[in-house]
This record gives sequence, structure tokens and C-alpha cells, in this order.
Amino acid sequence: MSSCCCSSTPKPTPPSTPDAPEEKPPCCGGGKKRFDAVLWVSLVLVVAGYAAHLFFEQTLPLQIGHFSAGVFQLINKMWWGLALGILAVGMLGWVPREWVASVLGKPGTTAGILRAMLAGMILDLCNHGILLVAMKLYDRGASYGQTLAFLIASPWNSLSLTLILFALIGIPWTLVFIFFSAAIAVVTGVIVERMVKSGKIPPNPHHVELPEGFQLWPEIKSTIRQATIHHTLITRMLKTGLSESTMILRWIFLGTVLAAAIRAFVPADLFGSWFGPTWIGVLLTLVAATVIEVCSEGSSPIAADLVTRASAPGNGFAFLMAGAATDYTEIMALKETTRSWKMTFLLPLLTLPQVVIIAWSINAWANL
Repeated sequence: MSSCCCSSTPKPTPPSTPDAPEEKPPCCGGGKKRFDAVLWVSLVLVVAGYAAHLFFEQTLPLQIGHFSAGVFQLINKMWWGLALGILAVGMLGWVPREWVASVLGKPGTTAGILRAMLAGMILDLCNHGILLVAMKLYDRGASYGQTLAFLIASPWNSLSLTLILFALIGIPWTLVFIFFSAAIAVVTGVIVERMVKSGKIPPNPHHVELPEGFQLWPEIKSTIRQATIHHTLITRMLKTGLSESTMILRWIFLGTVLAAAIRAFVPADLFGSWFGPTWIGVLLTLVAATVIEVCSEGSSPIAADLVTRASAPGNGFAFLMAGAATDYTEIMALKETTRSWKMTFLLPLLTLPQVVIIAWSINAWANL
């Protein structure tokens, strides 16, 4: 999936405290305050489509009626996930980044890869916000295998998007997608670590050993004891959640518009034949995911349509995962960070074959 946002060079951020949220890196649309065309145009189209179906369903032209019905159905399925996601983002804003870094564990080990994968799945950021965090983790000493595992597991596995996928495609398929995305992250990370050990690629020059005696849980307990919960803190938390969610909502709204447009203007039989559960369908899905300029959050409604309308759950998985493997922002950020094209292209070279094989296998299993 193509880029939606900003510079790949992370800026240093101060650690958070119990009374001040962590300053998260900018994602899609971050930086100076300016008119966000993607957010507002998409929001206007979503509101207009929802209202049109609600009040003028019987009088709308055929294609506009299909579009408004698509928006209406998608929003009715997603609203609770969006609300819970905004709340979760606000709460996660108070988690110090130092805790996340310590959770990654020792570089160069399978346990370290597993921790990096889990940390990537937990953080509630869009794929470009995760990209900046991943590059900073590499600069702080995370191994390249940990960095890729963190990056691959992250793009759409945030809490808010998981809740949305629960609503759009159901809990079983969402859990299947999460399992296989985590597996790809771990396998890729382990392969990269072995390449480092064999000398095929260099180790991270920024690697440092953790201080002896460092204990995460005592630090967490101490912070919790010092924290005071009051109405001002809760209000700030909700404001932070809404503010930080803007970068996610803009792409969810755009993805909703695109998914509704596909429903309105692409016949179901044609959609199913192009992106159906075949090898060609999987490859066309990967091409579409690479070309369409939608952040990972906006891909969820489109991926849901691949599962429900095209009856190709493997293609939906491939559409979601392609953003972690083909996004040129990630490619260029890795190049700037590692200073090596060889290390950079390990991302698509190692992940895309796994994505294609797993996507086809999911389609074959679903159509038994």
C-alpha cells in the first residue's frame, strides 16, 4: 500500500509521566495544523451518504442508493469499535515508551522476536506512526529482526482496528488473520536474526545491553502508586484519544467511501471474478493494495468486502498484509535507517511469499 504520510525520520520525544501523555510520533497528516482534505472530504461523504440512506432511501438514484446503503451498513457495524478504539488510544497515550522498549527483551533471540511482535500488535498506531516508532527502536538498539517483527505485526493489528474487524468480518476470521500475521512477523524476524548471526547482514551498530538489575514491574507499580486519577485526567485522556484517533479516522472514513463506491459501481459478479479465491485473485489483490493510497486503517472496510462479497478471505488477509510489505514509505525509511538496500529489501522479499502462500491456503480452506 502506498504512502499516506510523512517523513521517515523520527524526532526525539520526551518520556511520558502519569500526568502527561506520551508524545506520539506524527502519523498520516501529522505536523503543522492545516486543512485535512482526506479527513473532511471523506467525513462529508460519509455523513451525506448515511443521511441520504436514512431520510431519502426510496427516492435516490440507483447507484447513489447503493453507495449510501453501503456507507449506512458499514458505519452501523463499525461505530462501537471506533468508540472503544478512541477510548483505548486515550488510555495508551499515558503508557511510557520506556516500558514498551523494555518489553522487547534481548535482541538476537527468539524470545526477543516474540516480544517485539507482541509489542507491535499492542500499540494502537497507524502503520506510518508505527514506522517512526520502529525506526526509533532500531536506533535505540533493537535488532533488525526485532524491528521487522515489530513492523510487520503492527499495521492493522491495533486494538481499535481489531474491534472494527470483529464487527466487519466476525471474530473467527479476525483471529485467523491475527494468528497468521503474527506468524509471518515471527518467521521473518527469526530468519533475519539468523542472517545476522551468519554474517550475511551486519548487526545493529546501536545495540546496547540493558542495565543490570532493571526491573519493569517495580517501575510500573511505582508509577501507578504515584499517579492520581481525577476528572481532569479522565477529560484529558478522552481528548487525547480523540485527537490521536484523527489520523486513524481519516483513513477509516476514506476506506468506507472506497468500499461503498466499490459496492455501488462494481457488480458483485465482476468483483468476485477479479478478486476471487484464486491465484490470480490473490495477485490482483496484492497489486491493488500496493497501488491504492490508503493507510492501513482505511484498508479494513475494503478487506472486509473481499471476505464477504468476493468470498475470498485469503485475499482480505493479503490486502491487509501487503501494506506492511510493499509500502514505499516503509521501504525508504528502512533504507535511511539501515543505510543498506540489501537489508531494506529483505522486508518484501521475505514477507510477500509468505503472504501469497497463506492467502491462497486460507482461500482453499474456506472453499472446501
